[in-house]
Amino acid sequence: MKAQGYLIFGLLFALLIAVFAVVNGNDVEFNYIFGTVKWPLVLIILGSAAVGGLAVGFFGILKVVQLRNKVKRLEQNLKKHETMRREVVLDEDRKMEGESSQAPG
Repeated sequence: MKAQGYLIFGLLFALLIAVFAVVNGNDVEFNYIFGTVKWPLVLIILGSAAVGGLAVGFFGILKVVQLRNKVKRLEQNLKKHETMRREVVLDEDRKMEGESSQAPG
């Protein structure tokens, strides 16, 4: 349900940007590192929104991958510690059984 809310919000935001871009359709001079071009403002707005969305998506995917790797590493550590704990408990049980069989009775 939460994902659907984000999707609806994203679509409404994209619609708002598209409407804003279409309303601003006049040509403007766009300066970038290598020169200057005259483009419609609608292309600059939509292009900027697309580049921003791609950047956010890239960093979001990067964070998800980092978190998955962290979860995998923590699960491996947990399994290792659980195995060690079982071995300690088994050793203690064996020790207790050995002491009880040697007790005078």
